[in-house]
Amino acid sequence: MSNRILLAAVIAGIILFLDQLTKTLIAQNVELHQRIPMLAGFFDLTHMRNPGAAFSFLAQAPDWFRQPFFLIATSVAIAALIFFILYAQEEGAFFVIAAASILGGAIGNLIDRLLYGEVIDFLLFYWHDWAWPAFNVADSCITIGVIGLLWASWKQPSTAPHEHAST
Repeated sequence: MSNRILLAAVIAGIILFLDQLTKTLIAQNVELHQRIPMLAGFFDLTHMRNPGAAFSFLAQAPDWFRQPFFLIATSVAIAALIFFILYAQEEGAFFVIAAASILGGAIGNLIDRLLYGEVIDFLLFYWHDWAWPAFNVADSCITIGVIGLLWASWKQPSTAPHEHAST
């Protein structure tokens, strides 16, 4: 097993473990919709269920559409991430860590969808009447991983030959 595959497996595995552990702890110890203030006026632990995706995207769609859509879309994304990790040999460790972060998070949320038909969210940030949608460890790692991939692709030197203008 190559170092990049081992690195990706370890990163994704740690994320998956932490995601499922935290969701289990919340589901077992916090009532649905209960809020536990951690930083008054800014951050609460809560127990929410999201049948949709980020920002409750498609949460109101009928189950017959939503469930297969998210299961298929997530499975395709997981397969693509595994492919990129296995075959993008010229990419460095930063790319592998970012892709593995997305992979671990995607698998964590897929497990929730398979077990409960929805995703457990529990981190709630707010200020006065404004609140960011609740999220979880998997969502955080997916977001950080996407930012990492965007950063890596932006900072990657161009492999195209440079054309010099003659004067």
